[in-house]
Amino acid sequence: MSAETTRPEGACTCGEVRYRLNNTPLFVHGCHCTWCQRETGSAFAINALIETDEVELLSGTPEAVLTPSNSGKGQTIIRCPRCHIALWSHYAGAGPKLAFIRVGTLMDAARFPPDIHIFTESKLPWLPLPEGVPAVAQYYRSSEMWPPESLARRARILP
Repeated sequence: MSAETTRPEGACTCGEVRYRLNNTPLFVHGCHCTWCQRETGSAFAINALIETDEVELLSGTPEAVLTPSNSGKGQTIIRCPRCHIALWSHYAGAGPKLAFIRVGTLMDAARFPPDIHIFTESKLPWLPLPEGVPAVAQYYRSSEMWPPESLARRARILP
């Protein structure tokens, strides 16, 4: 299998929890909201959206941590129970059917650059965004940005 066709794997820092993506992400967000800045301790978070049933747990037993979110509905962050690294999240809108994979936990994080930058109204001013990648002040309509095949996959899990 070539690097293009291998299924991406990820892990927490200590290696206790390992996982594999069995499909390509639906879409990838570079999120610049202040909540993501606080949660990551960085300027933004990069999340690859994928059907949860396409995330295969290879080792370990991650723990689900309920965490407040800007929407007020909260999110469930899936973390390693030992090193507490966030591996993915489930937000209230899609619930447990859609996982927001933390791209930085993938062994080849460079494979999935953001398809869009969101919540750029709170982007740190010293961080330039790449040309040619859509950027929106807050959020967007998936129907206007996602590829048709990603919309069809999402429709199968979120009626």
